[in-house]
Order: sequence, then C-alpha cells, then structure tokens
Amino acid sequence: MEKITKELAGKIALITGGTKGIGKAIADELASLGATVIVSARQEPAEELPYHFIAADLTNNDSISELAEQLLKQYGSLDILINNVGGTSAPTGGFSVLSDADWENDLELNLLAAIKLDRAIIPSMIAKNSGVVIHISSLNGKLPLYASNLSYGVAKAALNNYSKALASEVASQGVRVITVSPGMVKTMAMETFLHNYASSIGKSFEETAQLLMDSLGGVPMNRLAQPAEIAHLVGFLASPKASYITGANYVIDGGTIPTIF
Repeated sequence: MEKITKELAGKIALITGGTKGIGKAIADELASLGATVIVSARQEPAEELPYHFIAADLTNNDSISELAEQLLKQYGSLDILINNVGGTSAPTGGFSVLSDADWENDLELNLLAAIKLDRAIIPSMIAKNSGVVIHISSLNGKLPLYASNLSYGVAKAALNNYSKALASEVASQGVRVITVSPGMVKTMAMETFLHNYASSIGKSFEETAQLLMDSLGGVPMNRLAQPAEIAHLVGFLASPKASYITGANYVIDGGTIPTIF
C-alpha cells in the first residue's frame, strides 16, 4: 500500500486563541495534516488538549515577548503562525456609546496583538527563507456594522490593510502572509455576542441572529458556518498546495458579499 504523506509533516505551527472556537478547529486541522501544534490563550482550558499549550495574554507586551522567546527556544523557529486571537466586549449602539477604552481594547486585541507577535516571530522565518503567516480577520472588516460591532470592524479593516502591506514586504524573503475573513461562525463567542445583543435590543436569540444576517445583506446559505469549515480553508492556505498565494484576503461567508471588492 502506498504511504500517505501528510502535507504539513515536520512543520511547527502556533495558533493564538487556539483552545476553542475557530482556533481550536484550526489546531485540529493542522494536526490532522501532520503539523506539530502549539496553542496559546490567556487561560488553560478545563479540558486537556492534545497540543502544547502556552499561556499568553496578547494584549500584554511582556507576555508576547515571553511567548515568542519560549517558542523559539524550544522549537528554533515556527513554520506557520496563525494569528487567530480576537473579539470584542464593546457595547452595541454605534459610535456615540463607544468610549476611548472600548476603541483601545478592540484595536489592541484585533490589530496590535497580531502586529506585535509578527514582529517577534517573522524574523526567524526570514532567516530560513520560509514561513506562513495567516491573520484571521472578519467579514466586518469589509462590511462594518455600526450598530453592533463598530470598533471591532474598524480594527479588522486595519488588520486587512496591515496584512496586505506585510505580505508585499516579506514575499521576496520566503514568507507568505494571508488573511482569512469569516462571516458568522457558530462558536460560543458568537452565541454569547448574540445573546448580549438580543438582550440590548429586546429581541429573541433567533430574531437577533436573523437580524444580524439581514443587516449584512443576507446570507444566501441561510446559516452560520461551522468552525471546521473555516479551518479547512486555513489548512489549505498553510500547505504547500498554496505556495503561490500571498497577500490575498479570503472571505468565507456563505455568499454574503455579492461582489468582489
């Protein structure tokens, strides 16, 4: 019988925010393709993971430095960096209800965390002329919703722009940089957001989910994505099959955006 070679065998991958939701699905996907997987999050999950876990708060500069130092000391360098950590705790209601702290928190978590970790890790990729960096953005970086998550969408739009510029800078040095922008995904974080939003506008969970899909212009598939569906795309982009892809932003949204822009 012919031996099946896993596409990411021998590769070292870090997934930030990799203990649940999309991050956990990506960790599972990359491991299934043969990669050695490391995940980071602020707190170790209650359930035991089959991956090396490193506690890290990516809104803290010292924590980012410690994460990078520990990784490079133990593994020498990374082959794949998935900047997945993100989210928002800002209130709904538009620009007038957002405080300076709301803006700063969303920019720190959804933009600056990726920039700072890239700055700590990418030089080791450049040194060996090889590496893949994938930024997990959001459909809201292209279609911002002022009433529900304005500061989050603005931060993700900035991440998209940064990712494109970085891709152009490091492409000739062997490092590919790609953005993946999911639409609505069925995760615990999304369910918590929808429950909170539903409470703030006095509607049911189901009504709020439909309202949010409608506010995006509708989702032709009429459902939320499963985390694994995002992870399958990330697995392909991290693999040698995508060796000529860099600087692109892949929107995976069930057909929400009607045209390419």
